[in-house]
Amino acid sequence: MSHPDFELYDNAGRDADQISAARHGIATRADLLRWARRDAVPFLAEHPLPDSPLPSPDPAPYLAALAAAQTPAEVHAVTSRLLDAAEPALRAMSDYLVAAAQWRGQHREAAKGSPARLLLEAAGRALSALAIADQGDLEALRAACDPAPALKHPAPSRSALPPSSTAPGQAPPHRPAR
Repeated sequence: MSHPDFELYDNAGRDADQISAARHGIATRADLLRWARRDAVPFLAEHPLPDSPLPSPDPAPYLAALAAAQTPAEVHAVTSRLLDAAEPALRAMSDYLVAAAQWRGQHREAAKGSPARLLLEAAGRALSALAIADQGDLEALRAACDPAPALKHPAPSRSALPPSSTAPGQAPPHRPAR
């Protein structure tokens, strides 16, 4: 039989989230999710939502085509088709996250790190992932198909200024009038 005072400090069988939550007197992530599921039952009965994940592109054909690609143009063709296929789902997710952030005006004057700001940041990042992937794909294509020309004359260094020159940001020396 254990002592009641000891049970408060007995962390056997608890995960790090439970231990931290108990130490700070807050609910765990699992607690919050369980309470939300319980409290949303009547709402979801009136507004049924699909339980299945949103449709997503099957990556198998893209991965197979990528493995067979021999040139940067072929890799670009596969990558751009995948980005085009993923764009509608990511845009829909971004639009939803923006709507959730704006729900009941909670985004107005929301502080950095607040739930509304985090949702807006996630919405932007969902779309910026597409833009970054597109930029990376284009830069890979550029490196293979249109490399930058080699410089024939390197740019002069700042230390190679002629003695009569003035370094950038400095005023020219004052010369007395004759």
